[in-house]
Amino acid sequence: MGIPGFVLRSESTKVVDNSPTHVNLGTVSIMDVSASSATDMVQKVLAIMGEMLPYKPDIICLPEIFAYANIPGDHYQLKDRAEKIPGPVVTPFLNFANKHKCYVICPTYSLHEGNIYISAVLIDRQGKVVGEYHKMSPAESELKMGIKPGKSDPPVFQTDFGKIGIQICFDIKYEDGWNALKDKGAQIIFWPSAYAAGQEISSRAWRHQVHIVTSTQKDTSKICDITGETIVQTGRWQRNWICAPVNLEKAFILTWPAVSSFPDIQKKYGSRIRLNTFDEEEWTIIESLDAEIKIADVLKEFKLKTMHEFLKELSVAYEKAREKT
Repeated sequence: MGIPGFVLRSESTKVVDNSPTHVNLGTVSIMDVSASSATDMVQKVLAIMGEMLPYKPDIICLPEIFAYANIPGDHYQLKDRAEKIPGPVVTPFLNFANKHKCYVICPTYSLHEGNIYISAVLIDRQGKVVGEYHKMSPAESELKMGIKPGKSDPPVFQTDFGKIGIQICFDIKYEDGWNALKDKGAQIIFWPSAYAAGQEISSRAWRHQVHIVTSTQKDTSKICDITGETIVQTGRWQRNWICAPVNLEKAFILTWPAVSSFPDIQKKYGSRIRLNTFDEEEWTIIESLDAEIKIADVLKEFKLKTMHEFLKELSVAYEKAREKT
């Protein structure tokens, strides 16, 4: 059986099993999932997560405040829902993470020193809370409800497969959080949300050169490559979950002037390195297909820089040049 909804740009972009950092990313959509209560929704989401276990997810992301979504006639007071972590929403997922040895990102309303946040709680493979991200940019309606904006310095979390960051829903409208996570080395950014965002997500992926995993209350949840292309997404025939592998041993570089090194890279590494050039954009994805080869080492060997590094250094040069005028 193949991966449900698995979409490839071409055969040349397929991730192979011996890739150095082969991570199975899982995500949930609660499109068309209704519940009678928060407790009922938690159980339904746990059941959805159970369906993806044959794919051995390393991490599963859940939608923004999913426990309180899609409950007809549920008019709740925020103060009655906010929990000290871990509370009634988060605790069942601690047990799931520990039992199935995978990370879980569980969004909920959290209570800290009298302040209520929309939070995403990261749980590790042992069922322990690693930390929280507090939504930096609540929607106007959420501010009126009493939600406090999180600090404008989002954390990066070190997992056993790489560095990850989190943004939530309306955070996509602002640059600060995404830029900060990229600067801190996030390789994957998870985006629990009430809506799907479509091309906004694809744009964020290539602009920040990160994998993005979305988890939504409605419409599609998806996994984007660092090029902005969709690797896999939910849809009519696979509505509520997806799980797919990604290879984190890849880098996003400007084709010129790096192209002069491509023949030497190909001669030395052959099929163990993939160079996938986007001609019109003039960027190239360099990817290791061999567990013994780290992309950082290849870049260093051939004196290449990622696009993020190149542009940051050039920005410094611009400022120095301006100071001379």
